[in-house]
Amino acid sequence: MNYRMTKEVIDLLEQFEIENTESYYPANISGFKEWLCDKSSFENKQKEEPYWEGKENGRTPESAISTLLVHVNRYAKTYSKSAISDSDFTTQEDFIYLINLKAFGKMTKMELIKKNIHDKPVGMLIITRLLKQGWIEQAESDIDKRNKIISISEKGKEALERQMKKIREATDIVAGNLTYHEKMELIRILNKLDRFHYPIFSRNIDSKDLIKTVYEEYSFKN
Repeated sequence: MNYRMTKEVIDLLEQFEIENTESYYPANISGFKEWLCDKSSFENKQKEEPYWEGKENGRTPESAISTLLVHVNRYAKTYSKSAISDSDFTTQEDFIYLINLKAFGKMTKMELIKKNIHDKPVGMLIITRLLKQGWIEQAESDIDKRNKIISISEKGKEALERQMKKIREATDIVAGNLTYHEKMELIRILNKLDRFHYPIFSRNIDSKDLIKTVYEEYSFKN
């Protein structure tokens, strides 16, 4: 047995546990492999720190990341608006709700709303709109009669299929000129951010307490 290699693996596992205190990665072998892949990729690239607007004036990388995410989201909404311009869809959320129902199957109203990262009032408006169009159906839950189970209807599938070509083209455009490997790296990074933010979002913390609560509970040191 190569004891030196075994010790190196154990040291790596220990480093993984230390660096993963915020649970950015699953605490299992899959999470360890993902962490190791990200770490190796970062170390092998050895790129110079990128430039971002305002950097020379002391603008932080966190500020640049937040702004760029907002920009990309707005670009995506513009392309989505174009994709549904000749359809009965009112907003991009309409077809995203249908896509989720088609992909993941029936679910409660709140499950559907949370999957789309919406507040309840906004989500209920979208669901009501989809019901009026006949694109979704609802039935009583077998587990809790107070809950309604939502599923996509045949009419909804047909409406979605008519627009899927343009929707796919819009998503292709959003990914822009990224190479395959850049897309894979971006997915890994965005998944990491999503795993951080979703549990916080799911707690429904009051807006006036949100920032204070998150800052007190989480450390943002590298």
